[in-house]
Amino acid sequence: MTLYPKLILDALATVTYPGTKKSLVESEMVADNLRINGMEVSFSIIFPRDTDPFLKSTLKAAEAAIHFHISPDVVVNITPEYKSKPRPEVEKLLPQVKNIIAVSSGKGGVGKSTVAANLAIALARLGYKVGLLDTDIFGPSIPKMFGVEDARPYAVNVDGRDLIEPIEQYGVKILSIGFFVSPETATLWRGGMASNALKQLIADADWGELDFFILDTPPGTSDIHLTLLQTLAITGAVIVSTPQSVALADARKGIDMYQNDKVNVPILGLVENMAWFTPAELPQNKYYIFGKEGCKNLAAEMNIPLLAQIPLVQSICESGDDGAPVAVTSDTATGIAFINLAQAVVTVTNRRNKEKAPTQIIHTKK
Repeated sequence: MTLYPKLILDALATVTYPGTKKSLVESEMVADNLRINGMEVSFSIIFPRDTDPFLKSTLKAAEAAIHFHISPDVVVNITPEYKSKPRPEVEKLLPQVKNIIAVSSGKGGVGKSTVAANLAIALARLGYKVGLLDTDIFGPSIPKMFGVEDARPYAVNVDGRDLIEPIEQYGVKILSIGFFVSPETATLWRGGMASNALKQLIADADWGELDFFILDTPPGTSDIHLTLLQTLAITGAVIVSTPQSVALADARKGIDMYQNDKVNVPILGLVENMAWFTPAELPQNKYYIFGKEGCKNLAAEMNIPLLAQIPLVQSICESGDDGAPVAVTSDTATGIAFINLAQAVVTVTNRRNKEKAPTQIIHTKK
């Protein structure tokens, strides 16, 4: 029996690729490197990316089609190729990002996303290149806070890889799962699905050159935090809490998570949010409705810098809801507070980089 190219292509024309619902030949997935040597045939099949869910099944189907339509004696060697280059190894992700800052809290409802959003904007206003990743897969809030809920990121090709282009607003590059799911629909995903989605937002996005990459993390300690620690070498963590005792107890847990021997991410400092209430008509008055200086005392106790005390002002909430965080303008007390926070974060980050070795990514045993 003599093999020739058309015989092979006719067999492959019977194989349907699920991604296009057309044959491998119609989908132009058979590379032009077909080689025949007696009863041995070798060629490549081109897939969109190395993570293609139909990759293995398609390779098996192509080999089976040749055996069925031609002869089971044909030795088939198929090599997968990819239109998009494979994702770099974890250690080589985001090579142009200088500092990765996790904004975290042990407890929900303490204004962590508000602090993360305003910190990112304030850093950008100071002249730094800033990215902000909303890592809360189940309750994303950053698109609304930045007034870009209707934005839809598009793909760009960078060095042979198809990457997500972050949305830019107020000088900050931002990405969130909120751009890809309906805001009215609950995200009912298992932990593994959420972690994979988060990895895509990190590794398959065109973040480019950044001085600060801010991670708005979900409250508590979860799969998402572990995924971040396994994917990124986090420069340091900023812990957000309110002054009340319940929040401070959870803040301790957040601090402990990062200071764990296996994690070893430096705590850059604490931010006391809702430190006091100041009514608009009485800007000089301070009412300590959640307790007084709880974070300040915790910072002193644990020998951690207190980076800022942010007052509870109605405009902070309203500006976030309206898609224009207060840090966009610095002519208010709260705007100035976030600019001061950004300057403090720059200072402690520079000190951390000078005095401590780079953070290592957590590697889990397979």
